[in-house]
Amino acid sequence: MKTLERAIPWTPEHAAFREMAADFFDREVKPRHAQWEKDGIVTRDVWEKAGALGLICPNFPEQYGGAGTDFFYNTIVMEESSRVGNSGFMLSLHGDIVAPYILEYANEEQKMRWLPDAILGKKILAIAMTEPGAGSDLAALQTTAVDMGDHYLLNGTKTFISNGYLSDLVITAAKTDTSKALHGISLLMVERGMAGFERGRKLEKIGLHAQDTAELSYTDVRVPKENLIGKTGYGFRYLMSGLQQERLALAISNVRSAELVLEETIQYVKQRKMFGKSLGSFQNTRFKLAEMATEQAAARAFLDQVVIAHNSGKKAMVQASQAKLLSSEMFKRHVDECLQFFGGYGYMMEYPIARAYLDARVQTIYAGTSEIMKEIIAGSGLGL
Repeated sequence: MKTLERAIPWTPEHAAFREMAADFFDREVKPRHAQWEKDGIVTRDVWEKAGALGLICPNFPEQYGGAGTDFFYNTIVMEESSRVGNSGFMLSLHGDIVAPYILEYANEEQKMRWLPDAILGKKILAIAMTEPGAGSDLAALQTTAVDMGDHYLLNGTKTFISNGYLSDLVITAAKTDTSKALHGISLLMVERGMAGFERGRKLEKIGLHAQDTAELSYTDVRVPKENLIGKTGYGFRYLMSGLQQERLALAISNVRSAELVLEETIQYVKQRKMFGKSLGSFQNTRFKLAEMATEQAAARAFLDQVVIAHNSGKKAMVQASQAKLLSSEMFKRHVDECLQFFGGYGYMMEYPIARAYLDARVQTIYAGTSEIMKEIIAGSGLGL
C-alpha cells in the first residue's frame, strides 16, 4: 500500500543501516525461528552475530562498544525484527530495556565490566522484577537483600522472566529495607554461576514459544557490594525512569507486527478463491482491511511523533503509554480479524497468522497492562 513519507528524519546512513539489519533478520532469524519455537529457546550464536554487526545498543557511547548513534537506529532494528515475525530473539529487551539501566545508573567500573560484552552479544541481559505475588505492584516485593558488610545476602523468587535461561547478567529488584515499601527497593546485578542462584522450570506459554521465560530463585546468594547499581533504595525510581523507552519499544514492535499481519492477509485474500472469485473482492473483506489499514496509518503517524520526541530527550511518558495502549490493543484486535479471513487454515500452526495470533495476546499484559496504561493516561495526562 502506498503511504506518506514518515515523519522520522531518516538519513542515507539510516537507510544503509536498515538494509544491513534487514539482511541479518532475513538470513539469521526468519529461517531459524520455527526451530527455535520447537526448542523453546534461541541459539546463543545469533546474539554474537547481531553484536558483531552493531545491532545491539547502537545508540550507546563508543567507549562501551556502541556506535554513538541516535535512537532512530534502535528503532530500525526493532522494526526489521518485527518485519520477519521474530518473537523469540529478545534483542530489544536486552538492548533497549535492560542495558539502559546499566548505562544510566551503574558506575564507570561497572559499565566497563558489563556493557562491552553485552553490546557484543557475548553476555545476555535480563531483568527480574515480577514475583508470584507481585506484578505491577512493586511495593509487594518479597525478595530481600540483607546488608552483610561487603556483600548482600539475596533471597527470593522471580517469575515470568524473559531471557530467563539464556541470561548471564540479571538485574534483580530486591528489598534492602523492608520498612520502606517502594523506597526500600534496590537493584543488584546477579551473575550466572553465583552460588544459590538457580533457574527453575521453563514456563510454557500460549505464545512466544521461541522465547525462554523462566522462574528464578535466589537462596542465600552472596552478591558483592560492587554489584549494587546506583544507590540503595533508589531502585523504584530507576525502574520508573526506564518505562518510557520500554513502552515505546513495545509500541514500535506492535505497530510493525500489525502491519506485517495485514500485509500477509492482503496477499492471502488476493489468492484465495471463494465462489469463483477472490476473497479480496468481497465487500466485507475490502472494508475490514481498509479499516485496519487506516487505523495502522494513524497509529504509525502518532508513534513516529513519540519516537522523535524520545530521540530528542523529551519527557513523553504519557504519550509512550498511549502508544503502547493503542498499538497493543490494535495488534491483538487486527490479528484476530485477519485470522478470520484465513478460515480453517488460520487455525493451523503452519500458517504465520496462527503464531501471530498467539504471540499478540501478551502485548496488552507485559510492560504494564492496558489498564495500567489507562491509569497513567488518566492521571498524568488528564489530571483525573
